Amino acid sequence: MIIDFRARPEIEEFASITQNPIFNAFVQGRGYDITRRTTGDMVDDMQRNGIDYAVVEGRDIETTFQWKMDNEVIARIVREGRGRLIGFCGVDPHKGMDAVREVVRCHRDLGLRGVSMDPYMHKIPADDRRFYPIYAKCVELDIPVVLTAGWAFRMPGVVVDDAAPRHIDRVATEFPELKLVVSHGGYPYVREMIVTAYRHRNVYFEWSGMELRPWADEYVQGANELVHDKALFASAFPFFTFDTMVERYAGLPFKPEVRPKVMGLNAARLLGIPT
Repeated sequence: MIIDFRARPEIEEFASITQNPIFNAFVQGRGYDITRRTTGDMVDDMQRNGIDYAVVEGRDIETTFQWKMDNEVIARIVREGRGRLIGFCGVDPHKGMDAVREVVRCHRDLGLRGVSMDPYMHKIPADDRRFYPIYAKCVELDIPVVLTAGWAFRMPGVVVDDAAPRHIDRVATEFPELKLVVSHGGYPYVREMIVTAYRHRNVYFEWSGMELRPWADEYVQGANELVHDKALFASAFPFFTFDTMVERYAGLPFKPEVRPKVMGLNAARLLGIPT
């Protein structure tokens, strides 16, 4: 079983973020060019590469960067996904109780199964109290939260430390029942990420796009030795293709008993998918 914990279809609603100043310099600097294709095309690509399910995460950074993905679009993507896509709504903690109500609406009315937030794009650390009502509601609904936490390459006006594992450690301490997934592995705080996941029963991480960066070998070492039940496969599609990432992970030196956990079993347990 393979479950991809970070993938988005190449539809216009997602691709438009590359024109926003927060992502424009990033995309130009990395030479990315997102081809417009359908959700069905993405699912076909998944099938060709043996990927059973993918998590599609919404995003709302309207307060800080005047961009959001309507969560109805996420629900539509899930409907178009032929049973292979799992939707997480995007919410903006600056919107207070409206954000909390949006979590409830998306879970109850749209069938979305988690929440996605971006501390450094919200310009507040992950343990800022503006996040806490959302965390509490997710505990009540028993749904996971994905926190984007990476190196924010060429993103203007953001501070990488806002999503550093030290803040997530505090969140996990104060909300021990909250299921947290740290996206992009909290890079470059690799060791801190591994220790935070090891310390807390409900903290998971994926390190999509960071696999070939300096110190990334320690993610694999951590998975093999300490957090075999916390590490998750993610492609960051469409910035990386499914075939590239499946091949890349096939070449990483996971222990034989750890590899199937990373590639899908850990995510299946987290998401309640039968194996």
